[in-house]
Amino acid sequence: MQIFSYLCGRFMYFDELALSDEVLDALWDMHFDECTPVQEKTIPVILEGHDVISCAQTGTGKTAAYILPLLTNLAFDNHDPNKLNAIIMAPTRELAQQIDQQMEGFGYYVPFSSVPIYGGKDTNGSWGNQVNGLQRGADIVIATPGRLLSQMNIYNVDFSGVKYFILDEADRMLDMGFYDDIMTIVRKLPKERQTLLFSATMPPKIRQLARSILRNPVEIQIAVSRPPETIKQMHEYINEADKPAKVVELLEGRGLKKVIIFAGKKQRVKELARTLRSLQLDARAMHSDLEQTERDQVMLDFKNGKIDVLVATDVVSRGIDVTDIPLVINYDVPHAAEDYVHRIGRTARAENSGEAMTLISPDDVHYWKKIERFLKGDESATHSGKGYSNGSRHSSRNRVGHPHKSKGQARGGHLRGPKPQS
Repeated sequence: MQIFSYLCGRFMYFDELALSDEVLDALWDMHFDECTPVQEKTIPVILEGHDVISCAQTGTGKTAAYILPLLTNLAFDNHDPNKLNAIIMAPTRELAQQIDQQMEGFGYYVPFSSVPIYGGKDTNGSWGNQVNGLQRGADIVIATPGRLLSQMNIYNVDFSGVKYFILDEADRMLDMGFYDDIMTIVRKLPKERQTLLFSATMPPKIRQLARSILRNPVEIQIAVSRPPETIKQMHEYINEADKPAKVVELLEGRGLKKVIIFAGKKQRVKELARTLRSLQLDARAMHSDLEQTERDQVMLDFKNGKIDVLVATDVVSRGIDVTDIPLVINYDVPHAAEDYVHRIGRTARAENSGEAMTLISPDDVHYWKKIERFLKGDESATHSGKGYSNGSRHSSRNRVGHPHKSKGQARGGHLRGPKPQS
């Protein structure tokens, strides 16, 4: 296994990469010029056809790091247009939806079709659309493991044309118990394929999965960014039995709404939510035992301010787009610095400021010391950078015109809604 670790240098422009003209045109329209570090280092390796393990935290542009080369490879490789060519796996419906939305934007000018496969309330005939997409041989499937398995168990899905298999947030998929589901799907895929594994953390179980499904992968590690200075980080050493009272003190003392409390296990989440409600606090639990419709409703109520406190496992620490969370409380200390960064990163979003409080019991001290060393810079880390330039600088090839403007419409198969705007 080749392993490369990277620090952030100058920004590279997308035009410097060997992406297809159609993909570059979509980026141009969306005013995306500069690569993030994970895009700069991962895209060329994927274009060369290597299997890849890419380790970088959420929010660094990992989705584009695999969608852009995937669309380019599909444009140039020899694949069967009547068969399913690529599968992108995601742990949650929310992430699958986000990937699908980005696929629409980045694939605006390409002639490839995609279909999302995930569970939830079937208000728009989603099950039928998913079946039709699989049976027709959509070029790209974006799926959660459980929903794809459900389709496989009912219908004869032809995977013989799959050349690309991508796992996004693989660590979360394993945390949620999807290892067996993933392996069941992998056994249906052709052995000759390119497999890409993206993860925010690299625990032993991820390396075990990588050894099972990847061939001589290139490992790319983008070090974790430290939390932004707009987050006021606080901590307090406290006995375990005193934590509920401390939470009540924090909430009532500040009179805050839209607070997230993270606990390490779903049973702790359930118990804490019940305790807070018994203390007359408006708290709801979010964990993987909830049905998808229940999770959707809880998150919608939280976003709309109908719930004051969301008590959650780390399933909420990534990919949740709520910009006005003033306080995050770590009821349990996370075991890894990456998880700490993801958790407290739910506050101070969209140029807001925020606070993060971590409650440290005697059993948590070991993990907190590791996080403190990371925060003080004793461990290798780097800023992920600002990423996209929003069109503020011109690309290196100085593209002054748009080759597809005169055509009047896009050629892709992703247009289920309006063209993405910058």
